[in-house]
Amino acid sequence: MTEFNAYVAVIATSLIIIVSYLFNLVSNKTNVPSVLLLIILGIGLKYGAEAMGFVNGDYLISVLEVLGIVGLTMIVLEAALDLELTADRWPIIWKSFFVALIALVVTAIAGAYILQYAYGDTFFTSLVYAVPLAIISSAIVIPSVGGLKDEHTREFMVYEATFSDILGIMFFYFLIGNAETESTTAIVWDVVSNIGITVGLSVLLSYGLVLLFQKLDTSVKLFLLISVLLLLYSVGKLFHLSSLIIILIFGLILNNHKLFFFGRLKQLIDFRAVSSVLNNFRLITMESAFVVRTFFFVIFGMTITIATIFDSKVAWVSVILLAIIFILRFILLKLFIRRDILPQLFIAPRGLITILLFFSIPAEMQSQNFNSGVLLFVIIITSIVMTLGLVLTGTKITPYDDFASYYWQEVDKEIEKIETDEPEALEEQQSETV
Repeated sequence: MTEFNAYVAVIATSLIIIVSYLFNLVSNKTNVPSVLLLIILGIGLKYGAEAMGFVNGDYLISVLEVLGIVGLTMIVLEAALDLELTADRWPIIWKSFFVALIALVVTAIAGAYILQYAYGDTFFTSLVYAVPLAIISSAIVIPSVGGLKDEHTREFMVYEATFSDILGIMFFYFLIGNAETESTTAIVWDVVSNIGITVGLSVLLSYGLVLLFQKLDTSVKLFLLISVLLLLYSVGKLFHLSSLIIILIFGLILNNHKLFFFGRLKQLIDFRAVSSVLNNFRLITMESAFVVRTFFFVIFGMTITIATIFDSKVAWVSVILLAIIFILRFILLKLFIRRDILPQLFIAPRGLITILLFFSIPAEMQSQNFNSGVLLFVIIITSIVMTLGLVLTGTKITPYDDFASYYWQEVDKEIEKIETDEPEALEEQQSETV
């Protein structure tokens, strides 16, 4: 094996990030998702490294484990910061929630039966492998729907993908966390008590963090906040709590602080300071998530064996899974939207969360029979279908920089609104104090 060189590693890392940014620009021009380009890059790097004498070893799995912890935290946090809980958005919220929930559960269960039949594993093991394949990737959807002209459709897709990510991750960790529990009553009690304790702690911690960080004057508090959240997530995992709920609730309270800080709680919060933290925090989260996505898709490409996608069993299993995904999606969209369902019918890509959870399956639950080519096949085909759907409807994929630009325009509007409402808020606080 060729000797490791730190400078070469830094050069390679920098080039991958630069190339990933260029892929976003290519995606904008061609409507080819950058996910596919990153996977192809990873495959190319794999064969290039092998030709130069480098051998892919267990270090890739170790890197994935660390990136997985950071990645899940950042993705759930980014998703929570996209959820605005307002009365006018309530119809979109509940419809997208139920579409995401039903699609996730039905696709996972149906997919488990298909995988059980094809590979001969137990239903539970098959279900663990089917859940990642049932989750829509918000990492692909959110930047892809920025060009949709219909605001209702765009918001629906963002909410659906966000809920699919969060519910899918919770479903997956619920399965592996209760694998050895035989009693149904014990499982129900464990889940209810676990979620109840976690939600209670999450609310207290989230209020505390918001109040604490609005008072910090240091300019480096954003990564400090991320470090605190990663610490809470990891400690929660050690105590077998549903740690992702902590991240989710914190993101919701921070993004909807006007809703959660009501009555006398308004006296404790500086709305301008919290809005400043939120605005900068969203940008840091977006940038960090971009880096995590980049390396995950590239590393996934480096773990792929091309020959697996030419396996006949992989082909027919994947085709059946894809049929289940899109037929069920057609039915749900017709039931809940009852209007033009294009192009959202075609926007159901699998991606980062699918890969993250696949590599998070514990060793004792891994199947020796499952072919990872199914994973690659489903990811590639769903991305191609999404691309064709966007092209046929005349929609362009919006790259991250344009998406961020749109976001900052909204931030400016929010700041102006805060400055306008601030005198009224102060008068209200004073009257409540009196």
